[in-house]
Amino acid sequence: MATFTSASKPVRKHHPAPWAKRLLGRVLIYGALLFWAFVCLFPIYWTITTSFKSAVDVTQGHLIPWLDFQPDWKGWRSLGLSPDTIFGTSTSRAEFGSRFANSIVTSVGASVLALILGSLAAYGLSRFRYKFGWMRNDDILFFFMSQLILPPVVLALPFLVLYKALSLLDTRFGLILLYTLTVLPIVIWIMRDQFNSIPIELDEAAFVDGLSTWGAFIRIVLPLSVPGMAAAFILSLVLCWNEYFFAALLTSTDAKTLPVMVASQTGSQGINWWSMAALSTAAIAPLVIVGIFLERYIVSGLTTGAGK
Repeated sequence: MATFTSASKPVRKHHPAPWAKRLLGRVLIYGALLFWAFVCLFPIYWTITTSFKSAVDVTQGHLIPWLDFQPDWKGWRSLGLSPDTIFGTSTSRAEFGSRFANSIVTSVGASVLALILGSLAAYGLSRFRYKFGWMRNDDILFFFMSQLILPPVVLALPFLVLYKALSLLDTRFGLILLYTLTVLPIVIWIMRDQFNSIPIELDEAAFVDGLSTWGAFIRIVLPLSVPGMAAAFILSLVLCWNEYFFAALLTSTDAKTLPVMVASQTGSQGINWWSMAALSTAAIAPLVIVGIFLERYIVSGLTTGAGK
């Protein structure tokens, strides 16, 4: 008697659909971005909320206003910037205004001067070939960038002696010169990449039309490099605005900046966290506003040449 066996059916492996893979990938990417945004923004949130806390709320680590603690203007009142003191006379507010003005003058002045000098140096390194001993263009650029390796404390004593001899201690002009030297390598690096992305044929066409080197630089190249200039200026502005070491070393009363004032919010009873937080909030607010309005220039300027 014959028997028949049925052939076994092949086992099919179930693979996730392509749309499921894409969805999972997006969830992971956006989850990582949200986590990183939280890590980056939490210190700012903590600083802003601390400016509205009392001493008890600070020590107990209360985080959520109106839920963990009741907001108060104590930090802003100590600076004369609360609603009930803003129209009155306040020594603290006058000092804050003076330090704020010093920060604006020194940061903007140094950033503009560094942008002018750095753009000229970067254009030369981009369009011409130099030979200084064994150094070529790339070596000269590396020499500028190597200045960032030196820790500020190494330059403390030389600058202190030099500024004392030149009567530049506690002056805005002295800080502007020093900050210009500090951010100049970064400006040269950014602007050289920006100029390298502009075809040299545009310069040659300008020469054919009768323009000089200066004319081609000012009328042709500079207008095309506005994104890079904006990025270099903003980055320089941020670095100068936040600089503390030399501002504390080379100033005493007249030219003190905001970072020095923020660091001085200590007393015999300890650190006035609410006052320091209010000062820090007022100090970072201008940079946040500038970054929001000029974000597209920053991104396009810093990513120039990234695809090469």
